[in-house]
Amino acid sequence: MKITNETKIGALTAIAITVLILGYSFLRGSDLFSGSNKFYAVYKSVDGLAVSKPVLVNGFQIGRVSRMKLLPNGHTVVEFTIERQYNIPSNTLAKLESTDLLGGKAIVFNYGNSNTYAQDNDTLKADIEGSLAESLQPIQMKAEHLIARLDSSLGSINKILNPNFQKNVDRSFLSIANSLQTLEGATKKIDTLIGSQTAHINGIMSNAETVTSNLKSSTVNVNGITQNFEKVSNDIASSNIKQTLDNANKAMADLQATISKINANNGSLGLLLNDAKLYNNLQNASKNLDSLFIDIKAHPKRYVSISVFGGKKQ
Repeated sequence: MKITNETKIGALTAIAITVLILGYSFLRGSDLFSGSNKFYAVYKSVDGLAVSKPVLVNGFQIGRVSRMKLLPNGHTVVEFTIERQYNIPSNTLAKLESTDLLGGKAIVFNYGNSNTYAQDNDTLKADIEGSLAESLQPIQMKAEHLIARLDSSLGSINKILNPNFQKNVDRSFLSIANSLQTLEGATKKIDTLIGSQTAHINGIMSNAETVTSNLKSSTVNVNGITQNFEKVSNDIASSNIKQTLDNANKAMADLQATISKINANNGSLGLLLNDAKLYNNLQNASKNLDSLFIDIKAHPKRYVSISVFGGKKQ
């Protein structure tokens, strides 16, 4: 049997229409080859949500948004097509969440803890989460304000950086470079000087170490002297200084009284020191005694009689 061209064209047209219908249904969220349940949720706003958007549970897709209808009060009823193999608890929350920074939305099921499951055509609780753009809006405002301030600062810098100022800056950097070169040369000279004087520096350090050792050994002697001073101080503090001073004062008073008596011609010593007559008498007596000694020496027989035979002197 020969198939005509018209038959082939008709068959291809039917296949194309069927594929078109299936594709359209798929884009609308309907799966004609597998069983599914339908659930509903009512939202105040569905900005960014569209038909065929996914329904997710912990990031895993279990269905699609199949239809959306606007109610008279401005709310929107959203229909979900969920595969029958997934059981949805009756207290599940259908949350409208953002999926990207461009405002794209998806439905995320937060499973509840109910032991009963939602049935086909049941209405679930709905909730809306703010978009990522809305959550980033404060940051965006701060960034815009910061950019405005940065632009103003750059404008001020451009005004300051005139040609004359740039020349001064270049001259300053050149001066700094020259100063650094001079400093580098001085550093090299210092390094050379230190290298040549290393032996002297080592000798000075050795002498300083010796002096330190001597000071350390002298500290013991200083401590001994300090202890002796402390002992003497304690002995002086423990002695009866007041009584000693009183005795010394009394002795001085007695000596002063004696000197006063001597000066007042009281007593032999006072007369001897102050009376010229007594002095003259003593001097004459001394002269007579001296003459007597001379005469005795010259004529001893006048004063001493010696008998050889023991006779008595007549």
